[in-house]
Amino acid sequence: MIVVIPAYEPGGRLVPLVDSLVSAGLTVIVVNDGSGTPFAEVFAYAEAHGAMVLRHDHNRGKGAALRTAFAHIAEHHPDVDVITADSDGQHTATDILHVAAELAMDRENRTPVLILGCRRFDADQGGRLIPTHSRVGNRVSAALFRFAAGWALSDTQTGLRGIPAGMIGWLLEVRGDRFEYELNMLLHLRRSGFGAREVPIQTVYLEHNASSHFRPLVDSIRVMTPLLVFLLASFSSFVIDTVVLLVLTAATGAIVPAVIGARIVSGTANFFLNRRLVFTTADRSRAATARAAVRYAVLAGVMLLSNVVWMAYLTDNGVHVLLAKVITECALLVLGFRAQRSFVFRESSPREARTLPSRVPAGI
Repeated sequence: MIVVIPAYEPGGRLVPLVDSLVSAGLTVIVVNDGSGTPFAEVFAYAEAHGAMVLRHDHNRGKGAALRTAFAHIAEHHPDVDVITADSDGQHTATDILHVAAELAMDRENRTPVLILGCRRFDADQGGRLIPTHSRVGNRVSAALFRFAAGWALSDTQTGLRGIPAGMIGWLLEVRGDRFEYELNMLLHLRRSGFGAREVPIQTVYLEHNASSHFRPLVDSIRVMTPLLVFLLASFSSFVIDTVVLLVLTAATGAIVPAVIGARIVSGTANFFLNRRLVFTTADRSRAATARAAVRYAVLAGVMLLSNVVWMAYLTDNGVHVLLAKVITECALLVLGFRAQRSFVFRESSPREARTLPSRVPAGI
């Protein structure tokens, strides 16, 4: 079992954490993400306490640091499970060992899934109240995540994750160099043929997270970007549909043909946007694309019929065509998104990469 700790300008908690994990029999890889000369001593101490230190010449971000460690592991330890943990003291050695035990149990049972160490945000933790902004932020991000990904997760920003060996190759393909990398991992997890489960961990806020390098504004935007992509693809298609509808309505004066023509143009654009950017899957073969296109055509027919009925009804009752368009699209947005996620771009069969090797390395 290998514990990966990405670290940028770490505080005094990194070395004791390394010492505890090495003493417990775990292999530790620390990635110095361009921390600079002032922090060289911290990483030297980490090495002295048994960690392997990989180095970036400059700060490249948490996602890049994780991929550096994953690439090393894929090359030198391809059959070993991995745990990722933060360097700022929010993940205790006890919780990391708990995740390690869960990984070992899954390996023994041959049921590997991503294990997520999830914090509780609804209670007093160790005599300290969880900051209000953290509780609210977690609830908002959890709600958006469930809408975007189609499955519920109580802590979307946890960095404590148990990763089966069969997932490492896929993780090297996940996009994002900074904090958004971890959310991209979750957003595309099930669509790539993997599963996940939660285990509870302590919720630790030390000195108001003074040692954290998460920048509230910039990095929140980065973290939320993958979620926004899910909505922007639909909005782009809505804009295309609306423009074409207005042009055809002005040219022909007939609402039904205009709706059909606009939906054909925007639907084609929406299919390729979603296939490329939103509902990405492991299988991008022509056959898989063709199957998705057929399912999309069926859905498009149903949505087109609904669109025509709504538009005809509203415009016949005196609603302006543009307002009718907005009302109709808003009514169908959530239904269409969920149908695409669960029907058109549904998960393919599990990939070979998920299968555990026949030889299971002993111990953790």
